[in-house]
Amino acid sequence: MKKIILLAFVVVASFTMNAQITTPAPSPFSKLEQKVGLTDVTLEYSRPSMRGREVFGNLVPFDILWRTGANKNTIISFSDAVTINGSTLKAGSYAVFTKPGKTTWEVIFYANTENWGTPEKWDESLVAAKATVEVYSLPMSVESFTATIDDLSNNGASLGLLWDKTMVNVPFSVPTEAKASKSIEKVMNGPSANDYFAAASYYLEADKDLKKAQEWINKAVSLNDKAYWMSRKQSLIYAKLGDNKNAIAAAKRSLAGAKEAGNADYVKMNKDSLSAWGIEVE
Repeated sequence: MKKIILLAFVVVASFTMNAQITTPAPSPFSKLEQKVGLTDVTLEYSRPSMRGREVFGNLVPFDILWRTGANKNTIISFSDAVTINGSTLKAGSYAVFTKPGKTTWEVIFYANTENWGTPEKWDESLVAAKATVEVYSLPMSVESFTATIDDLSNNGASLGLLWDKTMVNVPFSVPTEAKASKSIEKVMNGPSANDYFAAASYYLEADKDLKKAQEWINKAVSLNDKAYWMSRKQSLIYAKLGDNKNAIAAAKRSLAGAKEAGNADYVKMNKDSLSAWGIEVE
């Protein structure tokens, strides 16, 4: 009986030890999502508070690499390549490290984001961009560390870092003009060969208006006559419309292109179709 009671005590004690207590985080996580022009920018960071402490030069020493926040390093993500201080950052995510100074900060964008704090071993080859920015003194104290995306325009914005009475801004530019121009050009030039091909393929497979599918596949082939897979689809549409003459001609073009590209699957498919239509090929 004593053994049973002891076992029950151990089980209850184990359950109690494994139970998790939920309390507020001292440096809560924050996530900011901002559209800048046509580029998506995301900030993920933790927010320590002053709590009556002197921050820069004390809690955060001057001229020492700082994680720029608390807990895991602050991360900024861009959906497009952006430019910071003359350096191009590819689309992706970067850790934001800083070296706060009295009058200027060095802000570093680091390609490895998997650090709890600063990296144990600094790798200069992972530095994607650096910027030295001026320190601005605020007229009031910011209790919790804050990161912002401000100074928004079509072509860029600024990463803002604020805490206590200190603020720094890091300008960056985004490729809005290039993306907008490309989008306008694409729309104004009309559908591409792939657009016509996709529409024709859907109409064929869904057994919809085959005349419209024929119109679209002909446009696709006229825009890209070397795409043997498009000529293959063209042959199938013609065949389904009962136009064997054009179906055979399209299959022969597709076969020649597939042979040149070394695509055995399309070579066989075209040979099988031609054979079914009474045309023997080697």
